[in-house]
Amino acid sequence: MSSASESISQAPSKPLPSENPSLTTEQRRYLESALRVNQAGELAAVLIYGAQTPPIVRAHPHLRPLMKHMYDQEAGHFTKFNELISKHRIRPTAMYPVWTAAATVLGWGTAIMGREAAMACTEAVETEIGTHYNDQVRTLLDWQENLKQNGQSLGPELEELLTDIRRIRDEELEHLDHAVEHDAKEAQPYEVLTNVIRGGCRAAIWVSERV
Repeated sequence: MSSASESISQAPSKPLPSENPSLTTEQRRYLESALRVNQAGELAAVLIYGAQTPPIVRAHPHLRPLMKHMYDQEAGHFTKFNELISKHRIRPTAMYPVWTAAATVLGWGTAIMGREAAMACTEAVETEIGTHYNDQVRTLLDWQENLKQNGQSLGPELEELLTDIRRIRDEELEHLDHAVEHDAKEAQPYEVLTNVIRGGCRAAIWVSERV
């Protein structure tokens, strides 16, 4: 597995797809914030699965294909948002080092607690991430509908972004389903564990949008 904390390349860039003249300054800022949070969230996901995999697979070898599948999908999501962050010269969150450490500790800690706790972690994280991506899809669809009423469109780059976010959201929700199927709700203490993790995810999203 490659390191998730590799530095983002500073390739030549161009303005956000929000150079579309139909979008407002506020909408452009929304896109920058959304992509910054998405990149930070996918970094965390890669690190969580990377830290969980060795102890989980050691104790439950039959879970190796599932853990690799989920890790590989998260790594793909992270690559996609790294490309967009670099391409459009969006500043990553200043909390990058903090999220790196926190995600690694969360992944390792829940794996040490056992398979059920690791799966409960996945359920909690993917619940919040799925909701976050759903909000972005709804926002882009609202923009699309408003532009259509004025005889305009999102443009090819934002159409592609909408498609990518929908796909990534669906893959995240697939991970949630896998977690539930593998006894996430049997974790002890389930309610405390998932509520703390979900609250931490919401706080991380809020901070990453702003810092």
